[in-house]
Amino acid sequence: MSHPWHETSPGTNPPEYVNAIVEISAGMRTKYEVDKESGLLKLDRILYSSVHYPANYGFIPQSLGEDNDPLDIMVLCREPIQPLCLVPARVIGVMHMVDQGLADDKILAVAVNDANTHHVNDIEELALHFKLELKEFFESYTRLENKSVTVPDFKGKAVATTIVAEALAYYKTRFR
Repeated sequence: MSHPWHETSPGTNPPEYVNAIVEISAGMRTKYEVDKESGLLKLDRILYSSVHYPANYGFIPQSLGEDNDPLDIMVLCREPIQPLCLVPARVIGVMHMVDQGLADDKILAVAVNDANTHHVNDIEELALHFKLELKEFFESYTRLENKSVTVPDFKGKAVATTIVAEALAYYKTRFR
């Protein structure tokens, strides 16, 4: 079995078009992570609160964020996507997040093969209410665990693609 983080291409034309490996389907309260050593999908925890993931959530292969984990990505799609599915996606923005005082950005992208979302080119085209739902989810889902998460802002495609490019370059310095 190949390792989804280390042995999967980051995409056809990064940083604009990337591959996403989904770990958590939209609508789930179960938090999975790809185990860094084995590449298997590992149960991290069941969310402590009644909220559920508002979008398909995973990571970009061969990337490394400031938190020394693969760069997180949320893939907007009409349907929940099966965990460990490889999803071609177009980057549209970023949600800046601070988790326990450390930067933990979440790239936002649309599934290229979903006719309901593939027309979205920038985060500014998303409804304000949807962005508020994302912010509320991430700020509230750890509250019952006594952890502090804040979402100071969202930025568009230009900032997001810069973050993706930096995370792909950072990965190469650490693993190649």
